[in-house]
Amino acid sequence: MTEAELYTVYKGVYLPTLLHPPQSLEYYEGFSFRPDDILIVTYPKSGTTWLQEIVPLIQSGGDEACVDTVPNWDRVPWLEEHRACVLNLEQRPSPRIFATHYHYNMMPVSFFKAKPKVIYAIRNPRDVFTSSFHYYGMASYLVSPGPQNEFLKKFLEGKVMFGSWFDHVKGWLNAEDKEHIMYICYEEMIMDLKGSVARIAQFMEKSLDTEVKEKIANRCVFKNMKQNRMSNYSLVPSEFMDQSKSEFLRKGIAGDWINQLTATEAEHFDAVYKDKMKDVTYKFVWD
Repeated sequence: MTEAELYTVYKGVYLPTLLHPPQSLEYYEGFSFRPDDILIVTYPKSGTTWLQEIVPLIQSGGDEACVDTVPNWDRVPWLEEHRACVLNLEQRPSPRIFATHYHYNMMPVSFFKAKPKVIYAIRNPRDVFTSSFHYYGMASYLVSPGPQNEFLKKFLEGKVMFGSWFDHVKGWLNAEDKEHIMYICYEEMIMDLKGSVARIAQFMEKSLDTEVKEKIANRCVFKNMKQNRMSNYSLVPSEFMDQSKSEFLRKGIAGDWINQLTATEAEHFDAVYKDKMKDVTYKFVWD
């Protein structure tokens, strides 16, 4: 099926209509943030599910019941998805934990007034492309990726769900009020998960002892998290996600793009990246 059949154009970007019907987009427009809310923000396939495991465990002081008993889409709901409308989020006690894939310039009015805590995760776009290519091939609500070279063209032009990776990352890096935003790279989490857990906990103003931090880090190692049915999307019917084609939680590594992109594609990707990111001063792990 085509973009016109599967997607809604909202504020200039494609959103899968099945997950983002008009009423959910309207709900988010009018959503009331609180200053102590914690918002996980990512471009798709940049570590959202991982943070949806880590952040609640930090908030609970390491109590695993919070991630073992509640599906991650209810535990840390996406505010732009249809589920948000029926979860009575207004009644949840503070601090509430949410997720969004929105660009900075798409955020609702209350976000800029309340200034909640934001954890913004960034992943090497070459790996984001690789993960997306497999994801688009198994999710029925997304346009089939087709040949890799065609999907690469769409990805680099931002003609995929939630638009351009470059625009998304640059928008959040240039956000105002950076004191309430924490930036972390997916690759940092892979290299030092315990240190990343400690950083996130400090940002959340949660005091955890060393043993609890180690417990959370061990629990959230990819191979362990992948076994959690509340996080690996095995609860989703195969008509929506056919994990026989590709697992939702696939490899959880950095650098898999080397196995995906041809030399010519990698060279083209690098040229586009260099041009699009030439004015960015943030030092990424992969640069």
